[in-house]
Amino acid sequence: MARLVRFDRLGGPEVLTLRDVAVGDPGAGEVRIRVDAIGLNRAEIMFREGVYYEQPVFPATLGYEAAGVVEAVGEGVSHVAEGDPIAVVPAFSLTRYGTYGDHVIVPASAVFPRPANVGAIQAAAVWMAYITAYGPLFESGEVRPGDHVLISAAASSVGQAAVQIARHIGAVPIATTRDASKRQRLLDAGAADVVVTAEEDLPARVKEITGGEGVRLAFDPIAGPGVETIAQAIAPGGHLVVYGALDPRPTPLPNASSYPQLTSRTYSMHSISRNPERLRRAVAFINAGLATGSFKPAVDRTFDLAEIADAHRYLEASSHIGKIVVTVNH
Repeated sequence: MARLVRFDRLGGPEVLTLRDVAVGDPGAGEVRIRVDAIGLNRAEIMFREGVYYEQPVFPATLGYEAAGVVEAVGEGVSHVAEGDPIAVVPAFSLTRYGTYGDHVIVPASAVFPRPANVGAIQAAAVWMAYITAYGPLFESGEVRPGDHVLISAAASSVGQAAVQIARHIGAVPIATTRDASKRQRLLDAGAADVVVTAEEDLPARVKEITGGEGVRLAFDPIAGPGVETIAQAIAPGGHLVVYGALDPRPTPLPNASSYPQLTSRTYSMHSISRNPERLRRAVAFINAGLATGSFKPAVDRTFDLAEIADAHRYLEASSHIGKIVVTVNH
């Protein structure tokens, strides 16, 4: 029997319960892993609340990321074997698989060996954040060395990954936060400059930082009417990439009569994680950064699996910087 987190109705963290469930053997193209650590993501909160692009099928599980050890492999799986230390990347549907448990089955396409110098807690904090940031900052080819990049909500795990990737490729990361108390921590984490949006005029401050030019790319998880303000901070010919929807209000499309020429688009990490060739490149890029120490996942706090509801409450409070990880005691 395994201990798995399940929920039978939509709602807050209180709907999550830890249950004893028979897991069984992996099928063809699947892997069963012993989970040592789980990375939490806002997508899982949205899934639990019923506002994600996929809807739960009850009894439902959840969880996109984990790190652990392979226990068994199904037919046709050859890139990992029993006993291998691995990480699970978010390359599957939450309606079919989940990582919230001490022993879980996941698709083999989402399982990758992890570098020897990366422990389970760090490995569980990597993939959603770094793949999300990798797409617009590297895969797209839109950011060049020396370019300024605006990273909204930079205290998040994705924001922290974006700062590190920008630095790694020679770009200049400008972080934003609403909370002035996070300014120094963001500077310590590698941001070249920090704009506190509750206190400062974002376009004016960015123009000051960039010598009047604006940023090459703005990377935003908030959406809503605030994208119009962000657009004013982008250089002509630059790019606005919206990858989240923390603000549920409608998001206007910046138009040529009000803003410099720019490309505006939405982006999903799944455009990479569910494309085998793009995912292969992303994993190679990120693992190389982990192996050399260029990428260091920021973990704000850990919780035990039995504290999963408290861990979700802490994530919802948005007071953290970096990743929240749940550890599993066997």
